[in-house]
Amino acid sequence: MAYTGSSLYDKEQFFESYRARRNRETSPNNSIESPILYELLGEVDGKSVLDLGCGDARFGIELLEKGAACYTGIEGSKRMFDEAYHLLNGTTASVYHSTLEDWKFTNSKVDIVVSRLLFHYIKDLQPIFQGVYDQLNDNGKFIFSVQHPLCLSTFESSVSSKKRTNWIVDDYFSMGERIERWIDEEVVKYHRTIEEYFRLLKEAGFKITDLREGMPKRENFLQKEEYERRMRIPLFLIVSCEK
Repeated sequence: MAYTGSSLYDKEQFFESYRARRNRETSPNNSIESPILYELLGEVDGKSVLDLGCGDARFGIELLEKGAACYTGIEGSKRMFDEAYHLLNGTTASVYHSTLEDWKFTNSKVDIVVSRLLFHYIKDLQPIFQGVYDQLNDNGKFIFSVQHPLCLSTFESSVSSKKRTNWIVDDYFSMGERIERWIDEEVVKYHRTIEEYFRLLKEAGFKITDLREGMPKRENFLQKEEYERRMRIPLFLIVSCEK
C-alpha cells in the first residue's frame, strides 16, 4: 500500500520514526533547508504568516519568537495537527486540520505564505498557487521548499543502500507520480522539473525573486565528513516569490 499526502503521518510507528529522523543532529532539514528559508524570509516582525503543511508548528513558535504578529498553520495529518494544537496553546496562533487540497483560501489577506517540503506530495498545484496569490497582500512573499527534482526523478539510487554513494538521474522530464520507499513504508510523491515550478508560479501571477538549490555551508555542519557528503548532490529546491 502506498500512502498519499499526509495520511502516512497518522500511522503511529511511522510518526515516531519520522520524528526521530527529523530531529537528529545531522538532519539536512536543520543544516541546509532551515538556514536558507530564514534567509529568504528576512524580517518577520509585525508580519502575518500562513503556513501550509505546518507539521507540529515548531516553525510557527520560532516565527512568533521572531516577532510575527499572527501565525496560522494548516495541517492535514490528525496526529501532526494534535501536536501543533498543543504546542500553540496559549499563544496568539491558530492551526486548522485540513489537507491542502480541501483547504478554502479566504479573503483574509496575509503578508507571508510559507510551505516546507509539502508540494511534492500534491498532484495539482495550480489551484493552490492561485489561492496563495489571491490571499497575499500586495508585495506579499511566498516562500516554499520541496524535495529537489533531481532526487525525485527516480528512486533507483536508494534501492540497494540507505546511505548512498552514487546517484542515478533518470526520467527527469517525465513528470508525474513516483512511489518512494521511505522509513519502511511506500509513499506517493509527484515529480516536477524546476522549469515546471517556474511555469506554474508565473501563470499564477508571481514574480520569482530568488531560487536556491540548497548549497551547504560549512558552518552549519558539526562534521566535515557530513558537509562533504551533502556537497555532492542537491536535496532541496527553495523558491522565493512576490505578489
